[in-house]
Amino acid sequence: MTLPKFILGDNTDFPNAIFVIHTEFPMFIINLEDDEVEWLEDFDQHDQKQLELEAESLIEEATAFYDREVSRYDD
Repeated sequence: MTLPKFILGDNTDFPNAIFVIHTEFPMFIINLEDDEVEWLEDFDQHDQKQLELEAESLIEEATAFYDREVSRYDD
């Protein structure tokens, strides 16, 4: 199965939360309500350095993905 890079998620237990799931390495879920990130990976020292370099960009991509998806609903 081929998954998209980002997936929107919601849950009625968290009515104000807007979740974006990143399905590629490093996998994470970000709650756009408060920008809290939950990493779904265990990182070794090498991965930690790569993560630090990529994290800000990935979070910006997740936010842009959400904005794009919402704008498509408005059309």
